[in-house]
This record gives sequence, structure tokens and C-alpha cells, in this order.
Amino acid sequence: MSNDPRPDSPLFARKPLALLLEEAKGENRLRRVLGPVQLTALGVGAIIGAGIFVATGAAAHNIAGPSLMVSYVIAGITCIFAALCYAEFAAMVPVAGSAYTYAYATLGELFAWIIGWDLILEYGVSSAAVATGWSAYFQSAVSNIGIHIPKLVSESPWKYDPATGHFASTGAVMNLPALIIVAIITAILVKGIQESATFNGVMVAIKVAAVLFVIGVGAFFINTTNWHPFAPFGWTGISFFGHHVAGQVDGGGAPIGTMAGAAIIFFAYIGFDSVSTHAEEAKNPQRDVPIGIIVSLVVCTFLYIAVVAVLTGMVKFDHLDINAPVSIAFRQNGMPWAEGLIATAGVAGITSVLLVMMLSGPRVFLAMARDGLLPKATFGDVHPKFRTPWKSTMLVGCFVGILAGFLPIDALLHLANIGTLLAFVIVCAAVLIMRKKHPEAERPFRCPWVPFVPVMGVLSCLMLMFSLPVANWWRLIAWLALGFVIYFFYGKKHSVMRKQNA
Repeated sequence: MSNDPRPDSPLFARKPLALLLEEAKGENRLRRVLGPVQLTALGVGAIIGAGIFVATGAAAHNIAGPSLMVSYVIAGITCIFAALCYAEFAAMVPVAGSAYTYAYATLGELFAWIIGWDLILEYGVSSAAVATGWSAYFQSAVSNIGIHIPKLVSESPWKYDPATGHFASTGAVMNLPALIIVAIITAILVKGIQESATFNGVMVAIKVAAVLFVIGVGAFFINTTNWHPFAPFGWTGISFFGHHVAGQVDGGGAPIGTMAGAAIIFFAYIGFDSVSTHAEEAKNPQRDVPIGIIVSLVVCTFLYIAVVAVLTGMVKFDHLDINAPVSIAFRQNGMPWAEGLIATAGVAGITSVLLVMMLSGPRVFLAMARDGLLPKATFGDVHPKFRTPWKSTMLVGCFVGILAGFLPIDALLHLANIGTLLAFVIVCAAVLIMRKKHPEAERPFRCPWVPFVPVMGVLSCLMLMFSLPVANWWRLIAWLALGFVIYFFYGKKHSVMRKQNA
């Protein structure tokens, strides 16, 4: 089979692996300073945060009950399929760009643009949502020592009503704490990847200790009667593009149950794929990046299941607090002293998630700029001293800050899951294509059980995508339509591959 990267249509021109590796050399190369421990910490830092400290309460209370434990297993298995595919590509192509780069090498330029634009949405919106969650936990933590943020600058000017889809005024002007933390994280990221990884390592240590504390201490307060009924909303809760297929629905017609819980709490897993965006900064990417991806995912899955088991065992699912379930569960069990401790750890945990989310977006911009699809002078500029994509980092910081400062978390979360799942679908499909088109390519890490793993990855991700409310699909389509406008008016004309193949 021919390995010629030039198909009939230039829209689907594929980028040769040799060219990808060559471009990562020279003055625009990022600094290789990350080992397997740091990469794993980045993965854990991205995964454990808002999901475990916030989302577990709302999902158990409203959607799945104690069977949320099974929901995490389903979502975790889905992620493992995708993680094995990510690991194969990250070892083959150890350069910046993650799924964008993999799509360019296998599916062609148009698909690469789609996935790159989708990743920008995922990392940008997820960062804003996490920053908003950080603000809530920060205010909860400082309130324990008598400090109260004025309402005028404590939250978004609007609140979102998912039942009606409308916004209402809160009386506030902006979420100032969210803006401040975004500015601080942006400054850290501009300074350098080594400093970012060190800061993240400290934050990860704090929050993992807090999670182990919750599991170890909370286990003594489990009342197994709280686990009955185990699946109060049923075991399914499946819809297809907004049309109910199986299980129960809530008052607004959205599916509820164990499967619906898996689709909703998938947000908690967003982040393990960000490890692959740092392949160009890994000391030994062929070995270390697969280790970082898989180990961080497996560790976090076990921690999630254990925390949900403890929370739903300590407090009846319908009595869990949906805003700060972990800390308040201890107060409900006569341990108010633990509430402030866990809230403080929650701040640290969510900080590290924000750092990794904002660390990833500029690296995708960098890869797209190298290919001419975005202006290289801005998005492809690597700082001569810090060796970081500093301009795009600051632009991402401004974008995230605006979203976090002025939009409520409910609205921000709507796009996060579906964008990530789309990226996973493309990566899993790309493994199948690459195995057929380039069987001779060197694969330091090989995804096992092909085609079973990538096929199951595609099917399980699609199942979760179609179980999300249909409004998510329309928002995704609108974002992709904007991306197509940018591509056809700028990217297509400036594409490096297109010029080389002309």
C-alpha cells in the first residue's frame, strides 16, 4: 500500500511522520524536562479536581445514586480504550499537538483542523469551568476564617437555568477570584514548563493526601443501609440525540440512571489526554508518555470509585450536598473540623487541574501554527528564554479569564464532555487507519488487542455522546462551524502541506 501522503484532495493531505519529527527540532523545539513521575503527576493533576470534589455530589444526588460507582467504572473503561490508543500515537509521534497531530498524520488536514479546533474548545471551556469551581471552593475555605468575598465580585453576573435554557441576573458584576487565579496560572505557565510541573507536583501531593484522608477516615463512618436502593434511578438512562431510548427521565426530560451518570460524570476524567500534549517536553517520550497516560488514568479511576463508595455510604444519596459534597459529608457525620481541611485541599486540587488544562491549549495552538493553519508569529512563537509558547498562553489566559469571570459553571460545562468524546472517537479511529495504512511504522508502544480496543473505544464514546442532551450537539456544531469559517478563509490558504504539495 502506498505511503504517499498526498491524496486526490488537498483537504485530506496527510502529514508524513518523518516531517512531524523533523519539525520538532531546532529553535522552536520545546525543552525536554519531564520524566514519567512528572507526566503521571500532570495526568493525576488534570483528572482529580472538580470532578471528585464537586461533580460526585450532584451526579449521585440527581442522576445515579450509589450506582454512581458503576458509572465511574463505565466511564473509566471508556477512557482506558481511548488511553491505549492515545499512548500508541504519543509514542510514535512525540511532538506537541496531541490528537490534532495524530489526526494530521492519519486522516488528513481537514480532520486535523476539526480535532484541533475541538481541543481548543475542550481545554478552554474546561479551564473556565474549573476556574469557576475553584472560586467557589476558595470562598468556602476562606469563609471558615471569617473572610467573605463581597457578593458584587463573588460570582458570575448571570445564572443559568438548565430547565429553561435562559440566563437570569445574579446582581454580581464578575467572579473576581476566578479571574485572579486564571491570571496567576497564566503567569506561571509563561515562566516555564519545569516551574509548572514542580508547582503541579506540590498541588497533586496535597489533594491526593486529602482524597486518601477522605477514603481512610470516611470508611469508618459508612452505613451500608445508605447504599439501598443501589440504583434508585435505574441502570440505564440512555438517549439518542435527545430522544429517550431506555430508563427514566427527570422533570426536564433528561435521562437519569447509571448509564446517564457515566455520560455526565465523564467530565471528571477530562485531562488524562492532556499528558500526550506534552510529549515534546518528555525526556523519553516513547516510554514515559504511555506510562503517564495509563498509570494516571488507572490510579484516578480507583480513587473515584472509592470516594463515591465512602460518600454514598456516609450520607444517603439524596442528602448529599451538590456544591461541596466531600467536605459537608464530614460535617453531617459530626466532624466539622474536617470540613475546612478538605475545602482547603479542594482548592489545591482544583488549582492543579486548572494548571494542566491551561498548559495544554497553547501546545495545540503551537502545532497548528507550525502547519500554517494559524498565524505563526502569534501562536507559534516560542519564548527565547523560557522556551514556552508565551503569546498563545497569554491569549488562552485572556479567553479563559473572560469565560470564568462572566459565565456560570452550568453553562461552561455543557460543551466539555461532548468535545472530549469527539476527540477520543477520532483518535481511536485513527489507530485503525494507521495500522492499515502504515503497518511498517515503528511503534514503541502498541495498543493491545487491535481492532477490539479501538472499535470499542469508538462505540463506547459514541454511546456516551448520544446520551448527552441534544443541546450539547447544537453547541458543538456551532463551534465547529466557526472553525470551518476560519479554516477556509485563513488556514486553507496558508497551509504548509498544501504549499508543499502544490
